[in-house]
Amino acid sequence: MKSKKNIKNIMIMATLGIVALFFINNSFAANFAKINVETANVRETADANSKILEQFSLNQEVEILEETGDWYKIRAKGITGYIRQDLVTVEKSQEEANNTVTEAKEEVTTNQEKTTDAEVEENKTEKVIDTTEKNEQQEEKAKKVITDTKIKIVPTINATDISELKANEEVTIVETINEWVCVETKTTKGWIIKDKLKSIETVEETEQEPETNEETENTETAEKKPQEEVVLKTLYINSDTVNLRKEANTNSEIISKLSLNTKVEVYSEENGWSKVRVDGKEGYISSELLSQQPKETSRSLEEPRKPEETTKEETEKETTSNVSSGNGTNVVETAKSYIGSKYVYGATGPTTFDCSGFTYYVFKLYGVTLSRTAAGQYSNGIGVNRSDLQPGDIIMFGPSASGINHVGIYIGGGQIVHAANASRGVTTDTINSGYYNNNYVGARRIL
Repeated sequence: MKSKKNIKNIMIMATLGIVALFFINNSFAANFAKINVETANVRETADANSKILEQFSLNQEVEILEETGDWYKIRAKGITGYIRQDLVTVEKSQEEANNTVTEAKEEVTTNQEKTTDAEVEENKTEKVIDTTEKNEQQEEKAKKVITDTKIKIVPTINATDISELKANEEVTIVETINEWVCVETKTTKGWIIKDKLKSIETVEETEQEPETNEETENTETAEKKPQEEVVLKTLYINSDTVNLRKEANTNSEIISKLSLNTKVEVYSEENGWSKVRVDGKEGYISSELLSQQPKETSRSLEEPRKPEETTKEETEKETTSNVSSGNGTNVVETAKSYIGSKYVYGATGPTTFDCSGFTYYVFKLYGVTLSRTAAGQYSNGIGVNRSDLQPGDIIMFGPSASGINHVGIYIGGGQIVHAANASRGVTTDTINSGYYNNNYVGARRIL
């Protein structure tokens, strides 16, 4: 009789488990997002200097697997990599995920209440045995956290944070759903990514170090201290104005503003930020705003020399340059002659280009050296109102002036010629509707 009841109990619990997983898995399906810029780089790691695995175009849908600082770990088109959070728009809302979870829990609770009084009584009599088995399973499920990580209220990327687990803190796995695990500590319970955990044995083996006497440890400590302040390399600011921040994030306090080609000493790099020292001050700068060599500056952007400092030879050279440089119309005709050329990230011609590489190359033909990036080119030449645009002006696009990510050459009639993306190459587009109208930042007149 008891055996039959056990079988019946197992069948009921299995059914309840399947129902619960069905609702929860549907609720906790991975978030999806769409690319919100013309071209977005998918990188190998969550680092702006990491290798580019692929470039996704506007409105490409991606699956979000994990959140790492200012980056998402994503999967799309058979590729798994990392992309900056500001380059995508998440489609699934937190409220939808929470509502679905609540419904699933209510459904499971309703089914559980259907257990008969006789079965509950029998479960009580076997409580001692169940407790022993549970303790054994709990020992197997004991884990340690690899790094500091946030506990989520439900297993989704955008879920509310309950609290934070510290590195090497011990937790117990209560439940596993896809890439998420529900963990429990003495004070809290919630969800984290499975990859954030390691078995206790693995952590202990990693932490073990050869036995050393006190004198050896003191020597090693003394040797390590200076290494923390060792300069990795010397780099240069590659944009006209760059913020030196107190911490490695864009919301941190600004310590000072640095100008183009300012030399900085780099001490460490992590998650797309560099810890630097400049003029006796320490802080953080986005690694994308640093270059290995000082940038060339256009003659038109330099301070004019005093008349007595200008030689006759230089005067003749500048006159010749001005005559050959032409005007905006000439620039437009030259730019349009490259329509159909391929887009290649980082290329500056003569047959392949990225967006800023295209404008850089065309104006170089007319004796003008622009900054290499779209953001940098926003400081070249002089500002132009949208209502005063002329052929040959360069136009910048992005979510804001501090987030410029694209540039093109105005050709008149509300049109630009530009290196659009890998799928379209050098082509023309209107700026009076769609993406380019909505993300118009400003224009500069170079000639």
